[in-house]
Amino acid sequence: MTGVLEWARAENLQPEPITLDVWNQLPRDFCRLVEVVNGDVVRAEPPAHRHENAARRLGVMMEAGAEAHMSRYNDGPLYVGTDQDVLLWESPRLTLRRPDIAMFSCAPTGSVPLPAARVKIAVEVVSPVTERVDTTDKQAEYAQAGIPWYWLVYLDRDHVTAIQTHVLVLDRYRPHRRLHPLGGESLVDMPIEIRIDWTRLYGLLY
Repeated sequence: MTGVLEWARAENLQPEPITLDVWNQLPRDFCRLVEVVNGDVVRAEPPAHRHENAARRLGVMMEAGAEAHMSRYNDGPLYVGTDQDVLLWESPRLTLRRPDIAMFSCAPTGSVPLPAARVKIAVEVVSPVTERVDTTDKQAEYAQAGIPWYWLVYLDRDHVTAIQTHVLVLDRYRPHRRLHPLGGESLVDMPIEIRIDWTRLYGLLY
């Protein structure tokens, strides 16, 4: 008998919807394995090594852009985090996601989820297992939560092949720019300037 068949018993059903208070009391090791959608725990697929490397390297580029922006303009702090819990909404039932990368405008608060109103850019690295969720479910949820920019990062074997940026217009995401690894570098100019060094987005298996 497989593990799933052994687990599938009535007594193992989630006893009640997860609330924010409950989430903040759950063991951190458990929270890292799941997200919450409409009060229900949803298993988060563990990322492959190339997925993690793509998020980490792109996050460094976004952080450099944030630092350059803050040194040039006096319009508030910006932070970049990977695997940061983001509270999309609490009512009528809690929905909490964990983008691969988030740029946000307040200091990280440890185990407390980041309010979606503070997120400037949410980024998901697309894999075959997560593509439907990233391009439909999360895209709709992030738009409903009012996150102004959403990026989808596409992989092929050991490198990033494209980054599709979306901008929020009338509560829906519209495609903004599709970036490709041509010329070695791309400059994103909205919502801040971010230089994408495509040479750093190759060799993701190492």
